[in-house]
Amino acid sequence: MAVLALAMTACSGGGSGSDSGEASGASSGDKPWDGDASEVDVVTWWEAGSEKEGLQALEGVFAEQHSDTEFVNAAIAGGGGSQAKQKLAADLATGNPPDTFQAHAGAEVTDYIDAGQIEDLSGLYDELGLKDAFPASLIDRLSMDGKIYSIPSNIHRANMVWANPSVLEQSGVDPQTPPATIDEWIADMEKVKAAGFTPITVGMAWTQTELLETILIADLGADGYTGLFDGTTKWDSEGVAKAIGHFKTMMSFTDSSLYSEDWEPAMQPVVDGKAAYNVMGDWAYLGLTTQGKTMGTDYIVFPAPGNEKVYDFLADSFTLPVGAKHPGGAKAWLETISSKEGQVAFNSVKGSIPARSDLSEDELSKFSDYQRGQMTAFQDDEIVSSIAHGAAVPVKVSNAINDAVMKFAQGASDEAGLQTALVDATASLSSK
Repeated sequence: MAVLALAMTACSGGGSGSDSGEASGASSGDKPWDGDASEVDVVTWWEAGSEKEGLQALEGVFAEQHSDTEFVNAAIAGGGGSQAKQKLAADLATGNPPDTFQAHAGAEVTDYIDAGQIEDLSGLYDELGLKDAFPASLIDRLSMDGKIYSIPSNIHRANMVWANPSVLEQSGVDPQTPPATIDEWIADMEKVKAAGFTPITVGMAWTQTELLETILIADLGADGYTGLFDGTTKWDSEGVAKAIGHFKTMMSFTDSSLYSEDWEPAMQPVVDGKAAYNVMGDWAYLGLTTQGKTMGTDYIVFPAPGNEKVYDFLADSFTLPVGAKHPGGAKAWLETISSKEGQVAFNSVKGSIPARSDLSEDELSKFSDYQRGQMTAFQDDEIVSSIAHGAAVPVKVSNAINDAVMKFAQGASDEAGLQTALVDATASLSSK
């Protein structure tokens, strides 16, 4: 799951030849991606909005590059990927893997690595020249003990605030001057509430975690936030307690009827002029564009207060499961998503930025000013990894954090209880 931009040169046909074998954790000298290329079964959670459109754009490029390989769309909708991950876990456990599946780059894939469920793709990176196409900072975040197990299709930034300028103006808040700190932001929310609007919206648990992580970044700083994952910052520290206090205040401004909704319904009150703010990744950009909304007029966007020069990173990536029935088909898909053509087609629609750093000016011209700005930010800002989107912690940890946050939102725990739950949820990180 965050530091990104996809790339690879596409090769035709998808590879035939040697059997995939039954290797568990093949070395980079092996080629577990060679084999049956007649089709590829692709599991994603891109089933709505700009994500679905991006997948369709990739399908078009794939059909051109690999006409002999049948694309099988096995997308599973719902929950920011939670539904897809549940089914995927069951299929992997029973030895019935898809040919490739979407996962967030970073710590999220460590669960699959530890279980021996995905192949080492380091050799494929060499074969396709991806270590030169992707920036070194991305390669570092993708590498696990010197090996790479997934290929990213994009890079996203999670810590962005999407706001309705009309609501802010009616509330006496200047939309041209974003608050600089969490306390200033809360003061603005008080004005919004007094004017009769919902200050900020969140949806289901992962969107609440996304809000919490932006507050943690603001209150702890980039280094302090990153320290939460290597043990240099303690989850039971006063800094985390301060962030939880801010989180409690901001959650008191939300509409609890949206707590079971995915991100798009949760953001809709902002679009409709009923709420002021929503914290969401930059996939929201294309979501708003497809509704005919114009940045600067219908909505404004800025880094969360206290996050101005921090890029909260995540990336969607794809894997090769051990025992895939069509490993050659998986290779063909991995070639397409990392190719220049695939990266441009997908990211220009989805609102993310390419993982590749070798695109021409003509290729870059396909992207909006917002996306070009995020490309610059990824180069210039300090990069941290998202909790909510699997870049910072493994799936089991992020699930436990989501559960703790959800219980807090529902009133089942207080501030001290949430902090204790976060300490327990992340206990396994200190043993790594």
